Amino acid sequence: MAAGGTVQWYTASVFWRGFQAFFGPIVDTFGWSRGATAGAVSLQRTESGLISPFVGTVLDKFGPRRAMAFGVVVTGGAFLLMSFVNSLWQLYLAMALMTIGMSFGTFIVLVATVGNWFVRQRGRALAVLMAASAVGGFTLPVLVAAIDNFGWRHVLFAVGIGFWAIGLPASLVMRRRPEDYGQLPDGDPAAGAAVNGKGAAQARAAVQTDVRVRDALRLRFFWQLALATSLGQLVSSTNLIHLDALKQFGVSPGLAATAAGSVAFGDLAGRLITGFLGDRYDKRLLLGVAFALQTLGTAGLTVVNLDAGGFTFHTAWTLALFVVGFGLGFGASVPLRLAVLADYFGRKNYGSILGVTSSVSAGSGAVGPIFAGAVFDITGSYRLAFAILTGLLAVTVPLTLTLESQRRVAATVRAQRKKRLQAGRRA
Repeated sequence: MAAGGTVQWYTASVFWRGFQAFFGPIVDTFGWSRGATAGAVSLQRTESGLISPFVGTVLDKFGPRRAMAFGVVVTGGAFLLMSFVNSLWQLYLAMALMTIGMSFGTFIVLVATVGNWFVRQRGRALAVLMAASAVGGFTLPVLVAAIDNFGWRHVLFAVGIGFWAIGLPASLVMRRRPEDYGQLPDGDPAAGAAVNGKGAAQARAAVQTDVRVRDALRLRFFWQLALATSLGQLVSSTNLIHLDALKQFGVSPGLAATAAGSVAFGDLAGRLITGFLGDRYDKRLLLGVAFALQTLGTAGLTVVNLDAGGFTFHTAWTLALFVVGFGLGFGASVPLRLAVLADYFGRKNYGSILGVTSSVSAGSGAVGPIFAGAVFDITGSYRLAFAILTGLLAVTVPLTLTLESQRRVAATVRAQRKKRLQAGRRA
């Protein structure tokens, strides 16, 4: 857990949350359009989605250690290559390599591994792991200062070396599942000492619920959750340009960096709080609340310093709404949706199903930065883009609140299997 959390923190610090610090300086250096530059990051998300199902399959078959070591080596090399780019195609090439590296070396490997080691406390475990990503957002002002003092090329080079120094040792301690080492999930004794009460029933149900990928793909629940996740990813992927957008809305560079970085406070709180609540309350309801908060936060960003018919949406409260709403909402949604997948589909094929889900949502994640950048290139402002994104994100609330129950999905899977078995006997 500690090793995986460290890698999550570093990846978020320098890429998932931190790459927005590099975005403006790279655009200023070469004069490329924001849409074309954002397209490079979107390429990373698109290719990651194409690779994710393969990563999940490899992970389920061969285990996390070798997959993660390979991914870390490639990711570090991609950062080094990016520090030497002089043309747009070179940036796209570096991002393509980073796609391969991060797909094998970060998110899916770490989440699937932790998900296999916990059942009763899965929500908490994933919340702690994902909280490390939120902590990475705190380093944004430091990264901005480093780029100002040393230049974006030198910082990118150092980031690549750091990825090797942190990721390779972490890969050595990855383990696929506790049963391979004579243990049980949640640290329960190998002899199978019972866990009393409701927790035991939940644990048995979770262990016995192992849904195959092809069965999951036939479920309405899977596609409804995937659609909600995709819309959430569409909006959250635009964090690449939050810093640039705040500056364009008239916020001073220092305050903009502080605000964009402070999203991490709400993000961290959201991940930890809902991770623990998710083990006690209905995750569907909590996920709906999380998406509602993120919608309010995106709306707050949209109206920062907006002058509408003589009424000005002042910086203080709109920034506060953005920082708190977006941070809490996005942070809460991450461990919840990961835990929901494991609860509904089980441990055996969790990596593969997570990979397929990531593939489905990756397209939306790729579109977000390109869309926002293109709208800026056309209109000279990000406001219209974020207004549209706010409306789309609002759709996720009813989608999550109307998801089927775990019991009903399990019954549907059993009925599907029975129907295929009967068809096979008739044949």
